[in-house]
Amino acid sequence: MIKSFINFQFYCNIKWNTVLNNKTNYLPNVYSFRSLFIKTLETPNPNSLKFVPGKQILENGETIDFPNINTAGNSPLCKMLFRIDGVKSVFLGPDFITVTKIDEDIEWKLLKPEIFATLMDFFATGLPIITNPQSSREEFLNLEESDENENETVQMIKELLNSRIRPIVQEDGGDIIFMGYEDGIVKLKMQGSCTNCPSSSVTLKNGVQNMLQFYIPEIKSVEEVEDEIQIITKNEFEKFNQTLKLDKKLSEPEKSLKFVELKVFIMYSSYS
Repeated sequence: MIKSFINFQFYCNIKWNTVLNNKTNYLPNVYSFRSLFIKTLETPNPNSLKFVPGKQILENGETIDFPNINTAGNSPLCKMLFRIDGVKSVFLGPDFITVTKIDEDIEWKLLKPEIFATLMDFFATGLPIITNPQSSREEFLNLEESDENENETVQMIKELLNSRIRPIVQEDGGDIIFMGYEDGIVKLKMQGSCTNCPSSSVTLKNGVQNMLQFYIPEIKSVEEVEDEIQIITKNEFEKFNQTLKLDKKLSEPEKSLKFVELKVFIMYSSYS
C-alpha cells in the first residue's frame, strides 16, 4: 500500500492569516488548526481514500457505514462531507475516515482539498462526530457480538472474523460484517473501501473463505450480500454515470446540479 503523509500546511496558513486579521473572532481555533495533521492512505479500491486525522473517531474495533446522505443523520461530520460534490459514501473507523468518490472520472487531486478543508473546519468546531454514540454502539454490538443462543459454528465464524479478518480489512479502510450462516454458506456485507472494490471478490474467496474453511471445514462458500439501501444507491449511481457519459456536453454546473438531484432522489427513495 502506498502511503502519503499530507501536511495540510497551506490551509493552516490561510487560517492563520485569517486569525491575524480577525484576532478576536478566530483565536479560539488557532491551536486546533495549527496542530492538526491529516495522513492519507491509498486503499485497494481506487475510488476510496483513507483519511487519518490523528484523533479517535470511534471506539476500538467499531465501524459505522454511511452509504448515502440519508444515512448520515446522526453524524454532523458525515453530513458535511456529503455536501462535497463527488462524494458517494463515508465510512468511519476507530481512527480513520474512508471517503469513496462516485467514479474514476472524478480526480482525487480536485476532491482531496475540499475533504481536507471540511475535516479541518469540523474538528475546529468541537462538535461530536456521532450525536447518539450509545445507539450506534449498541447497533454495532448487536451485529458483531456472539449470542449464547447461536450455534457453535456461528460463534466460531464471528470469532474468526473479529480476531483475524476484520482488523486486516480495516487497515485498508473497510470492514466485513457477518450477516448470516445457512446450509454451509456464510453471508457477509462489505463496507467502506471494500464496497464495489475490484479486488473484493478475490478477498472473499482467496482470503476470507480459505481461512474460514481451514478452521471450520463444514463451510461450503462465502457470499457477499447487499442491503436495500446499498442496492438503491448502487443502481442510481450507475444511472447517473450513464447519463454523464451519454451527454458529454454537460457543463460542470449542470453536472453538479444532476448530482444534487441524485442525492435528493436517493434520500427520498430510502424513506419509501
